[in-house]
Amino acid sequence: MEPVHDTLRHDAPDSPAGNALMAAARVDLQALPGIPDIHPGDDLAAVLIETLQHQDMALNDGDLLVIAHKVISKAEGQVVALADITPSAEAHELAKQINKDPRKVDVILRESTRVVRAVKRPEQDEGTLIAEHRLGFICANAAVDESNVGAEETVILLPRDPDASARQLCARLEAAFGVRLGIVVTDTFGRPWRMGLVNVAIGLARVPARIDMVGERDAFGRVLSVTMPALADELAAASGLVMGKSDKTPVVLFRGIDWRPCDSSANELIRPQQEDLFR
Repeated sequence: MEPVHDTLRHDAPDSPAGNALMAAARVDLQALPGIPDIHPGDDLAAVLIETLQHQDMALNDGDLLVIAHKVISKAEGQVVALADITPSAEAHELAKQINKDPRKVDVILRESTRVVRAVKRPEQDEGTLIAEHRLGFICANAAVDESNVGAEETVILLPRDPDASARQLCARLEAAFGVRLGIVVTDTFGRPWRMGLVNVAIGLARVPARIDMVGERDAFGRVLSVTMPALADELAAASGLVMGKSDKTPVVLFRGIDWRPCDSSANELIRPQQEDLFR
C-alpha cells in the first residue's frame, strides 16, 4: 500500500522483553478516497466495500480502519432537523443564558444525562455548553454538531451504540475480504487544560482501548507502575493528520500497527466518576 496522504515514521528503541506491544518502526496511514456522501438508510458497509474494490485496495490481516462517526450516524439516521424541534422551557432558559439556538439546546439536553458547565464570557457571541452524553462522554454540546451534515438547520448526533456499529462494520468487512480487522470510530473533542481539538475513540471493534504496561520495564529497567497508553485514542488522533474536515475522507486505513485483537469498548476510556477530582 502506498499512502496517499502521509507516512509516519519513528525510530523506536528495542522494547523490553514482555511488553504487550512492540513499538512500530514505521506506520502507514492512508485516507480512503472516493467515499460518496452518506444518507440515512445507506448500507455503509456495502459502500466501503465497493469503494475499496473500486480503488483496487485489498485489506490485509491486522489492518485497522479509523472511521469518523458522522458517516455512521448519517447511515443510521442520527440526524435531526431543527425545524422539527419544539424547545422545552428548560432549553429556552439555558439557551438565553449562553445565547444558543434553543432548538439545538433542546437536542443537546435530550442527548445528555447532565449539564457539566454552561457559561458565556463577555467576549463570546455564543457561550460554551459542556454536557455528559448518555454514553458517558463529557464534551461540548453532548457531541451534537452542525458541521459536515450536508443540510442547513440540521444537526447530527452520535450513533446510538458506537461499539455495536463498529462491530457490525468489522464483521461485514472481514467477511468480504477474508481478513481479521480492527475498527475505531471517532469524534472530535476539546480537552481540559489544552487548546485545540483532536479525534478521540468513541467506538471500538477488536481494537484494545488501552495497553496495560504496569509491571513491565522502561528502556532503563525501571518498573512501570501506572503506564497505560490509550491505543485507541492514539489511533484516533493520528487519523486527524489525513482526515481533513473539508476533504470528504472519513475513513483512514492504518497498516503496520502491532496490536492484539480483543473484546473491547470505548467506554473503557471514560474515567470513572469516583476518580474525577474536579466533579
